[in-house]
Amino acid sequence: MAIAVEDIKKLKELTGVGLTDAKNALVEAEGDFDKALEAMRKKGLTRAEKKGDREAREGIVESYVHSGRIGVVLELNCETDFVARLEDFKRLAHELAMQVAAMAPVYVSADQIPAEEVERVRAESLERVKNEGKPAEIAEKIVDGQVKKYFADKVLLTQTYILDDSKTVEQHIKENIAKLGENIVVGQFRRIELGVSE
Repeated sequence: MAIAVEDIKKLKELTGVGLTDAKNALVEAEGDFDKALEAMRKKGLTRAEKKGDREAREGIVESYVHSGRIGVVLELNCETDFVARLEDFKRLAHELAMQVAAMAPVYVSADQIPAEEVERVRAESLERVKNEGKPAEIAEKIVDGQVKKYFADKVLLTQTYILDDSKTVEQHIKENIAKLGENIVVGQFRRIELGVSE
């Protein structure tokens, strides 16, 4: 089966793999580009998961100001100074700063949420569910779902990515880890909105 060179190049560009891997994926998918892309993304994301344990001490601080009313400063870390200087890495930092400006998350990841805050939201939710007269056996599941939903928009990594609503911010970062070949971590961010104080 003849595989188009354009498809190989396009697959390589989208996934960050080598030409040979891109060609092999297309051959395995019998020329079906979408099927090959899906297979390569799964492989890339698997590799990205493995890289997630590596230490990320380099990086950049990106700033973004929206209409002179909202300002964001975001620290994005990677493993090497080389990757920190790449345009793709800088673009990712800018996109994430825009995400923070638009969606106003409070935490980078769920493990930063204070336990007492989770308990407060859980208690309020449980009270509401009890008042609605839900049976005890399904009340816990309802409460779990409500707590998860409440914090989903407050955590940067679990937010829907503003430039592609088919994925979360975390999935977008993992795609970039696969593409750039290094662990990438949001270190911290600060968001300031004109006239709004914390």
